Amino acid sequence: MVVFPLATPGGRLRAEENSGEGRDMRFSLITLVAVLAALPALAETAIKVTYLRELAPPRAVLSNLDPVPEDLGVAGARLGTADNMTTGRFLGQSYALAEIDVETGGDVLAAARAALAESPYLILDAPDETLLAIADMPEAQGALLFDVSSGSDDLRETECRTNLLHTAPTLSMRSDALMQFLQSRRWTDLAMISGSRAADVDFADALRRSAKKFNLRIRGEKVWAFDADMRRSAAQELPVFLQDLRDHDVLVVADETDDFARYVPYNSWIPRPVAGSEGLTPVGWSPVMEQWGAAQLQSRFEAAAGRDMSPKDYAAWVALRSIGEAAARTQACDPATLRAYMLSADFALDGFKGRPLSYRDWNGQLRQPIAVTAPRAVVAMAPLDGFLHPVSELDTLGLDRPETLCTAFTE
Repeated sequence: MVVFPLATPGGRLRAEENSGEGRDMRFSLITLVAVLAALPALAETAIKVTYLRELAPPRAVLSNLDPVPEDLGVAGARLGTADNMTTGRFLGQSYALAEIDVETGGDVLAAARAALAESPYLILDAPDETLLAIADMPEAQGALLFDVSSGSDDLRETECRTNLLHTAPTLSMRSDALMQFLQSRRWTDLAMISGSRAADVDFADALRRSAKKFNLRIRGEKVWAFDADMRRSAAQELPVFLQDLRDHDVLVVADETDDFARYVPYNSWIPRPVAGSEGLTPVGWSPVMEQWGAAQLQSRFEAAAGRDMSPKDYAAWVALRSIGEAAARTQACDPATLRAYMLSADFALDGFKGRPLSYRDWNGQLRQPIAVTAPRAVVAMAPLDGFLHPVSELDTLGLDRPETLCTAFTE
């Protein structure tokens, strides 16, 4: 190795025009520039990711207060790509994000096939049946797919796929977080009102399992099967509808389709807190989160997208950052290497939630804290103190390794 004497021991640079030492210094600088110019350029690794979204048919809503953003989910992927570029710039890695929207009734499998021909990394925002169909395509067998939209436990259990990782929290993770909080407050007697749509039924099932898991009792249930417009009649209809429920500490609502839950608070027969899909809600991300650097992530997202970050945006951001973190640590760009690292004990991603995020190696689900929030504040972050686990307290949320029905990851 050649050392170039750029400075004297005293720290002052000598460059006298007419001295021999000055001429040596100028020669050394010229030589250094020539050597650096002759070095081979750092080879750049390009990683392309595709965000594939199957657009859902428009659904009638009771309120225009919460419009669905056109860039829901994909805005989080864009921010994740930008964050990956910040780190990748110093490691010879570049990232590109392609965005594909498939209209209702379109050929989403053809779109996925075309995307996989360009890159093995696919972020999927689609219904469960589409996720499985894409994961089972021959073209996807060597790819790495991320589910950022579905909370179905079945996708992680009986229908798990080794090439499909999940950054969206499961329904059971969210319901476990809520029940941990209620148990910590000793609010153990519950009543529940649930919608009749499939998503509502699934969340109600998760709430029942979690109540049993954490030793809470659901003492009465009602099913909301009406199509009436509650904007004008909630104060008259809901108290009558709920008056035959037994006394309870908390009224739990399962309304994942946002049909009626917003009208339940303050319109119940018995004055009790409301939780679940309204009131005290368990979510993967919320605009009210501020600790552990969350406020900084929120502000960067708002500056880029012009709105608050949603749970789906966060799930998409985590998927992109998982790829970036694995690529940076392994200095690789092939999906097999990155997947193996993500599922290893070495993977740890800062998700601005107070604990490192990692993937469960038995079903590909992202371990993550779940925020239990009120409309304008975080009430608790689950897992809560006192709910212990021999490996990770994060595994008290959702189905644990001994409970899993997924065998694909261990075959």
